[in-house]
Amino acid sequence: MKTNVNLWWVLGVFFLLITVVYTGWNIIEHSQVPWYNAIEWVGSTALLFTVFMSAMIAFYVDRVHKAQGGELPEDVLTSDIDDGDPELGEFSPWSWWPLVLAFSAALAIVGLAVGTFLLPIGVAVFVVAIVGWVYEYYRGYFAR
Repeated sequence: MKTNVNLWWVLGVFFLLITVVYTGWNIIEHSQVPWYNAIEWVGSTALLFTVFMSAMIAFYVDRVHKAQGGELPEDVLTSDIDDGDPELGEFSPWSWWPLVLAFSAALAIVGLAVGTFLLPIGVAVFVVAIVGWVYEYYRGYFAR
């Protein structure tokens, strides 16, 4: 994970360098107008905010790395499967409800993009899918 932190800082420096080059190139290219009109503001601003975004990601990954106390066994290439935490949660490999839930989200998004008549249908399928997923252990073959 420490490699990821360094990678994001390097990307931030790279984007800062590209921002300076891009802005300077535009000033040189349009040297007949005042400098504040020669700058292509959309590209320069987008590249500058890319610097800020990569710095925020690097800061976050660094904080997470320090909070977890260093490298986890999952991050070390020479570790075995048994070195990690054995309890990862309870999963239902036979469950179809996550697929229905994803379909309902896709249907709702298509409803927003194409026609609003699909949005209530997507919401209805979402309600059915979330109820089915929550209560799948309370009925049927896998009831407890």
